[in-house]
Amino acid sequence: MARRALPIVKQLVGRSSFDPHPLLGLGSRSVTYMPRPGDGSPRAVTLIPGDGIGPLVTGAVEQVMEAMHAPVYFEKYEIHGDMKTVPPEVMESIHKNKVCLKGGLSTPVGGGVNSLNVQLRKELDLYASLVNCCNLPGLPTRHNDVDIVVVRENTEGEYAGLEHEVVPGVVESLKVITKFCSERIAKYAFEYSYLNNRKKVTAVHKANIMKLADGLFLESCREVAKNYPSIAYSEIIVDNCCMQLVSKPEQFDVMVTPNLYGNLVANTAAGIAGGTGVMPGGNVGADHAIFEQGASAGNVGNEKIAQQKKANPVALLLSSAMMLRHLQFPSFADRLETAVKTVISEGKYRTKDLGGTSTTQEVVDAVIAALD
Repeated sequence: MARRALPIVKQLVGRSSFDPHPLLGLGSRSVTYMPRPGDGSPRAVTLIPGDGIGPLVTGAVEQVMEAMHAPVYFEKYEIHGDMKTVPPEVMESIHKNKVCLKGGLSTPVGGGVNSLNVQLRKELDLYASLVNCCNLPGLPTRHNDVDIVVVRENTEGEYAGLEHEVVPGVVESLKVITKFCSERIAKYAFEYSYLNNRKKVTAVHKANIMKLADGLFLESCREVAKNYPSIAYSEIIVDNCCMQLVSKPEQFDVMVTPNLYGNLVANTAAGIAGGTGVMPGGNVGADHAIFEQGASAGNVGNEKIAQQKKANPVALLLSSAMMLRHLQFPSFADRLETAVKTVISEGKYRTKDLGGTSTTQEVVDAVIAALD
């Protein structure tokens, strides 16, 4: 009996000490997600290619999703930024599917045409914009150890669009801040921090000048912070924040901001961490979510990049990984994110904004090859 047991003992001793179930032969594999019956059913997603480089980068996502057999299918609609309003059939699709992936929609400067991006956020009440600005392995940047999440209030502030001409030559623009919206964006920032093991939330403001509006935002953040004693809370004036971002960005973790400041802070942080072409993002509300390139600067690109087909698809690919997690397909999200980061780390296929010469399709082909 002892002789027969000896080979088994030697086999067990020879196994890695990190193997929690040596007799079961499970290795280091762990249960990451236990689905409910039916969770694997394919989900419909509204797809808006948009303007400029939008059709290129959304096409890249379609190719990668098909290659990895992701359980999603797209309902595609053509919308452009010069339209006066979002067509009713598009809104119906988003209301039905609850999730949308979109490329950039151009917003004319000046004139009387409203931004369709803002219209979508308001009509769907996508009150929280989230942009994750972090260093990617193998991509050189001026600063290391950057891992900032910007949580931006998405429905009011200067983006309320309440402007009028008082008399010829005098325009009044109203900034609207409410306790309700300030509290719910603060709660979202702290809940995100709690669920993602983040340690600190910083509120960005200009309450030294706008004492009532930004003062109300700060009061709301302070009240919410009391309910999360395990998460550090701090405040910073927006102009000092920008200076600190470009000098010592590693000091920031999660940042919660009113609407306009969040746009500025997110684009600044994205530039520090590698550029707008690699920063994912999403807009979420109680019932709906839209995923798109995280930093708005350059999300439409220029005509030359679109003609040369050299747009960087990385940001939207990573945003689609966020979308897959939102749809509760974590293993597909992990595969996609790992493949994208592998291609960036190897450095062989990069678009011009990352110091390479590759086309969009070459990057897509490299990501598909890295999936397995």
